[in-house]
Amino acid sequence: MQLESIELCAGAGGQALGLEMAGFSHRALIDIDKDACATLRLNRPAWKVVEADLWDAVEGKVEEFQPKSFQGVDLVAGGVPCPPFSKAGKQLGDQDERDLFPAALRLVAICQPRAIMLENVRGILDPVFDEYRRQLDDRLRELEYDPQWRLLNASHFGVPQLRPRVVLVAMRRRYASNFRWPDHRFTRTAPTVGEALYRQMASRGWKGAEKWKVRANTIAPTLVGGSKKHGGPDLGPTRAKRAWAALGVDGHGIADDPPGPNFVGTPRLTVEMAAALQGFPPGWQLVGRKTSAYRQVGNAFPPPVAEAVGSCIFEALTAATAVRAA
Repeated sequence: MQLESIELCAGAGGQALGLEMAGFSHRALIDIDKDACATLRLNRPAWKVVEADLWDAVEGKVEEFQPKSFQGVDLVAGGVPCPPFSKAGKQLGDQDERDLFPAALRLVAICQPRAIMLENVRGILDPVFDEYRRQLDDRLRELEYDPQWRLLNASHFGVPQLRPRVVLVAMRRRYASNFRWPDHRFTRTAPTVGEALYRQMASRGWKGAEKWKVRANTIAPTLVGGSKKHGGPDLGPTRAKRAWAALGVDGHGIADDPPGPNFVGTPRLTVEMAAALQGFPPGWQLVGRKTSAYRQVGNAFPPPVAEAVGSCIFEALTAATAVRAA
């Protein structure tokens, strides 16, 4: 059985790709960023990609996306912007113009999907946002959903990066009892940075690649994508750069290519290496200049994590469907 989804703030497609692997077919993917939309179209020409402001789409102002036409869709998923809740920012929550949880809930009210899956940064679980989460939960319950929040670490799902992310899953009440968070079936031992990136680091004949692999012997710190207002093609603030340096990676920028045969010093990651650390499959192409491409990767939801949660949602929905059919 194949189920259908709508993807909000789709970015480079990390969550969409994971949900595809979990069995969902995407009816529409929305993002405001031109390069991110081009990335989605390049890698999945059959996907319906809508380049638009989310509020405009939700309010029916975008011709190719009319919310009422998606009523009863199986899943509404997305990664609404993180800056309103990130510890790296001012944590303004609903006072931040980038907060799109209200837009997502408005779409849910119109489309009435069977399930919802939204991800965000760990900061949204901070006490300062207790009331905000309570309001979200209350609204979801008014719409007859059962909301659940869970903090997941990407490294538990085979992603060579720490990357803690909070996932909100809300099932319609008649399906809620079937949902279980990912268990041991989905856990994987994550490779070290050296194991994950050795082939790429050595691809141009760098003589120091073997020694570097031994040094890069743990998983990576969290990749930081930044936003259009802040952040660029580097690996984050000072503390993050120190963590990267301990792994033998120069975090002050992103390289155009892997190190050459006679390279001396500390190598930088390429966009392709960052994508590998984020759990994207080989061959997933990023459109745009280096800063834009890296930002797409750094802000993505790791596909293996999305696949695990999406598989649990898929199982819950199909189990309920099978019971009704019987």
